Amino acid sequence: MATRRRSRSVHTLDLPEGNRTTDLAILELCALDRRTVVTKDSDFVDSFVLRHQPEKLLLISTGNIHNTDLEQLLRSNLPAIVAAFEVADFVELSRTALIVHG
Repeated sequence: MATRRRSRSVHTLDLPEGNRTTDLAILELCALDRRTVVTKDSDFVDSFVLRHQPEKLLLISTGNIHNTDLEQLLRSNLPAIVAAFEVADFVELSRTALIVHG
């Protein structure tokens, strides 16, 4: 059984190309380091559905939201998000629900 390597999160701003980093480059980095993509960008959903890339995807589907509200939403749902990734590779978080796509 393969174990997931635990590593710190990386924001696109921390990458050499910053926010200009292509989706393909992000997917390659995720595959190399076995990272989960956390995004509001539905392009990653298309990539996941068509090619199962990235390996794990957390889609934030809240629409416009203040960063403090988003942080609170993530913190309050973190245990459920972690549990969802034990059974699925694609999880979606809205303002009112955690959806496990399976």
